[in-house]
Amino acid sequence: MCLGVAGAGAGERIRLNTDCPPGFELSAGHCELRSLYQRYASLQDAGVGGLKTGLPDYRDGFSPRQIDLGRYLFFDPLLSADGDVSCASCHQPDRGFADGRGRSVGHDGQLGTRSAPSLWNVAFQQRLFWDARSGSLEQQMQGPLYDPVEMANTPAQLLASLNGVDTYRRLFAEAFPDSYEPAQGITLEQIYRAIAAFESSLVSLNSRYDQYAHGYADALTAREKEGLNIFRSFVARCAECHTPPLFTNQQVAVIGTPEPEGMAFDPGAEVLGESSQRGGFKVPSLRNIALTAPYMHSGRFATLREAAEFYTLGRGHAVPEGEELKIHWHIWEPQLSDSELDRLVDFMNTLTDERFKPREPALLPSGLAPAHRTTARGGELASGEQNNE
Repeated sequence: MCLGVAGAGAGERIRLNTDCPPGFELSAGHCELRSLYQRYASLQDAGVGGLKTGLPDYRDGFSPRQIDLGRYLFFDPLLSADGDVSCASCHQPDRGFADGRGRSVGHDGQLGTRSAPSLWNVAFQQRLFWDARSGSLEQQMQGPLYDPVEMANTPAQLLASLNGVDTYRRLFAEAFPDSYEPAQGITLEQIYRAIAAFESSLVSLNSRYDQYAHGYADALTAREKEGLNIFRSFVARCAECHTPPLFTNQQVAVIGTPEPEGMAFDPGAEVLGESSQRGGFKVPSLRNIALTAPYMHSGRFATLREAAEFYTLGRGHAVPEGEELKIHWHIWEPQLSDSELDRLVDFMNTLTDERFKPREPALLPSGLAPAHRTTARGGELASGEQNNE
């Protein structure tokens, strides 16, 4: 089945942006990241938890047109089998590029097994998915595109749908002038690269915490500074896994998070073939964490306070009976007080920064409506709701 349409008259009004997104500078036709963190020493030289720690390796160097084309593809439900979901259905800009659900909803209203991770700063991520099974954005996106529970498409239908839209053929020719061939049309590699280009532009590095890290002492309140000190302390040890400036060490950790009631145990990164990683998941970034409730891989905790408290209730206290997990050595019993937990939440709230949130397209080349705006699944869930479990 081909869902391609003529664009409902919108095609001629759609033009790809020739300017780089905010936070990037155009250099020789490509967009290069610009951040104060590029002035600082790498993590290997700066130590764990330091304020002026440099960035890890990252993806940039895409053209402005490739980034903008990826933006249209990201929001277009044409990429799914029946035109009912888009990438933005599970990665909504107003929800921190997550979706406010413990388990994401995909094709034909089917429930997935995990929550949708935020895409902010995904250009810096070395491994992707909760179980770290993917090593590139191009590889990762093929999971949801072709998963029967998520977008349920096939490579052949995806190509037919996009090539069936005159506007998309024009936009791909503009974005890939050196590789687009009219006789061949749009290719899978071009589709993956355009979406990767857009996702790599989702940079969030200018929160109040960042202003403080760059030297503006009054960017944080006294309580937030207290929370930062607890976060970095050798008692709480939060920064050892949620390491600045990304607030993740990008490693897999087995922490013994309980599943929501009625859900089977999720083996997580054991899929990579290492039994010691059973129940392990990639340490998520805390950037924009206040926007992405509920928390953990299956939305087990509705609030940041609950998630923070989990770490102080005792090592392995929630491991299911019969499971012998290799709990990460950082998980112990810090015995934080209620006040200390409250200060940690205060600090995590300072990591919110949506200044470079991209503009959602008013028109899509396919002529379809953005799927995440017109849901037919019982309405939007408030952050933290878990009754969809």
